Formats: sequence, structure tokens, C-alpha cells
Amino acid sequence: MIRDVSIPMGPAVPEWPGDVPFSCGWTWRIASGASVNVSAITTSPHVGTHADAPLHVRDGWPASDMLPIDAFIGPAVVCSVRPDAVLITPDDLRTLPARDAIPRLLLHTECSIAAGRFPDAWPVLASAAVEMLLERGVRLVGVDAPSVDARQSTTLEVHHRLFEAGANVLENLDLRAVPDGAYELIALPLRVQGIDAAPVRAVVRELGTA
Repeated sequence: MIRDVSIPMGPAVPEWPGDVPFSCGWTWRIASGASVNVSAITTSPHVGTHADAPLHVRDGWPASDMLPIDAFIGPAVVCSVRPDAVLITPDDLRTLPARDAIPRLLLHTECSIAAGRFPDAWPVLASAAVEMLLERGVRLVGVDAPSVDARQSTTLEVHHRLFEAGANVLENLDLRAVPDGAYELIALPLRVQGIDAAPVRAVVRELGTA
């Protein structure tokens, strides 16, 4: 079974407070006599499900068109954590496979914008948990929350550490219908040149299914 875990870009989807919301206009309309419908959108690339690029947190780091495709395709583990937690510690991740590498981790916090409201807060990885995941070969950390860092953070320590280690960041997933377990993730970022994030259509496929 394939499950779509994307939150769409659209006018009803909450943007990060202060960021540019999604809006759509029309350049041509068939109803007005044109031969085609052609739309034009204005939006932050952080609306809906997206991949952050390293440029998001540091000038001179790679932009969205340099995100490595292979990091966003392959085995992934979905893991639920307590939505009222402040920090996700290594002990909170004890349900992960004990010995296997974890190339892609998708954290289900229940603090998602999928229901149409921007959350006040959400759990974030403690530094010890980030280091544990990097030691186990993580290449991508995905979250159903709006960010891998806390809402009020200005240092963005989790972003920086993951990017410094060559790992990637996927945000605003919709994991409400996805039980914990092992999946294949397919979440290709759009190849938009020179910006700080890219919209993503993300799906997970149960291992062993077509």
C-alpha cells in the first residue's frame, strides 16, 4: 500500500507566522475567452510539505537545486514520540531497530499543520539524539511538525548539525494515517534553483508491496 504523506500547498494551509502564505491568481481563463487556463502562484516554499536546503540556515551553503535525490528515496522508519515532550531523547527513540542503520527517520509528533492550525510548540531532537542518529547513518530526518527545531529557536541547532553532517531535512509531513514501522520513502524535492527550500510530494510504501 502506498500512502500519501504530503500536506498540499494551498490557501487553507497555515504558513509559518509572518511568512508568505499561498495565493493563486489567473493569467488566462477559458471562462474569459482564453484558449487555456493558466495560473500564477505566490508562496513561501515552506508552505506544505517541503525539504529545507542548507542555504536556509547559512549563506554559501547549497541551495534547493543541489539537494541529493538519493537521500529522499529509500528505506525509512516512522517513529511516534509524545506530542507533549519538549526534547526527544535517545530513550524516546528506543523503539527503533536495535542494530540496523537508520538512513531515514520520520518522526510522528502529532503537532502537524495537517488539521489546518499552526501548532504553538512541538518536540525536537535533543543533541544526544541527533548524535545517536548520525552515528547510525541517518541521511534524512523528517517531521510532521513545521520544523526540526523549536518554534522560537533562532540558533536552529538541529538544522545546522544535520546539514554539517551531510544529512537532510523534510518538514510538514502528514503521518496521521501511518503506523510506526518500516517503509520505503519517496519524497523528491522540486528542482527549483537557488532558493532555501523546495516543495515535496512525499509518499511512503509498505515494504513488500507493489
